[in-house]
Amino acid sequence: MRIVDAKVIVTCPGRNFVTLKIVTDQGVHGIGDATLNGREQAVVAYLNEHVVPLLIGRDPRKIEDTWQFLYRGAYWRRGPVTMRAIAAVDVALWDIKAKMAGLPLYDMLGGKSREGVLVYGHANGGDIAETLDEVERYIGLGYKAVRAQSGIPGVDKAYGVGRGQMYYEPADATLPTETVWSTSKYLNHAPKLFDALRERVGFGVELLHDAHHRLTPMEAARLGRSLEPYNLFWLEDVTPAENQEAFRLIRQHTTTPLAVGEIFNTIWDCKDLLQEQLIDFIRATIVGAGGITHLRRIADFASVWQIRTGCHGATDLSPVTMGAALHFDSWVPNFGIQEYMRHSPETDAVFPHAYRFEDGLLFPGETPGHGVDIDEALAAKYPYEPKQLPVARLEDGTMWNW
Repeated sequence: MRIVDAKVIVTCPGRNFVTLKIVTDQGVHGIGDATLNGREQAVVAYLNEHVVPLLIGRDPRKIEDTWQFLYRGAYWRRGPVTMRAIAAVDVALWDIKAKMAGLPLYDMLGGKSREGVLVYGHANGGDIAETLDEVERYIGLGYKAVRAQSGIPGVDKAYGVGRGQMYYEPADATLPTETVWSTSKYLNHAPKLFDALRERVGFGVELLHDAHHRLTPMEAARLGRSLEPYNLFWLEDVTPAENQEAFRLIRQHTTTPLAVGEIFNTIWDCKDLLQEQLIDFIRATIVGAGGITHLRRIADFASVWQIRTGCHGATDLSPVTMGAALHFDSWVPNFGIQEYMRHSPETDAVFPHAYRFEDGLLFPGETPGHGVDIDEALAAKYPYEPKQLPVARLEDGTMWNW
């Protein structure tokens, strides 16, 4: 059994996606996601120029060897571009292996650990009143967990507040939109949001919140402590995690559960966080952290310290990653929760999939493989559109973390 073809498909049904399709000499194909929001063409070039030529003639069943070949063989290891390219290959090969066995992917990983995957949706509003209404709407849709974000008085274009309902895509312009940020205004406002939410919806629904890397460690500690009365499921990305030791300071001052990892690329990005029990949920993704093969290692390492998974699942990941993640989530013993930001109808049409939402849970389906495919003819009708993520500055003009 050999790989006879591999091609990169770029499509933009409302936002850009990069998909790798691998075909074998037995006519079986698999697909993987390689999307890197705002930097898609960098991964396209990496795949086309450096990875695809290496795949032709290889045995698709040798997933581990191929992963090591692409990781070790590049010499220049890690990084978002390299690891997304490796992830696309890895997921496509797992897709092929499961299809050849006639099994859903979770059975290839060891079988289900749960019947459904708990997910959380995104509720946001221009102010607290709008966010409260949106949280209630998500609860009405069946969600048992909701991430809540609100506009902040005096802060224009606050992170997490989308331009519409259900579908939120922050990459909005050919050149980055510049936004202004005020940490002091945010720290004063966030507790008011969750105080109002608990007053409105009680404690029967899980609430989550994303600080999006914008705080210093001590500011993060202050926020975590101020939110303790509201019993958050987690507080996400409170400070940039390049300095893993920063979480020691935060941990000393708050018992609010901490989650981080959507921008991590390898186990080395979270090694200290995990083994020192500085976080409660690891949010590394299949597409960002080198595929199923490597994310399994991260999850197993985390399980030693009772740290659970909480994979990133925003619309900057295609339905291919969502489908693969749901099979991973169904298997992984130390599962916590899965982010679920719904894709647009146009995206769902380009990527027909077996997974479904019901009563606050996602189910991966029973289709052999990861259950997601691509309609190439329809994908071709949505050409690539250059779009970048916004940037943020403090009120004095200093560049900050978006």
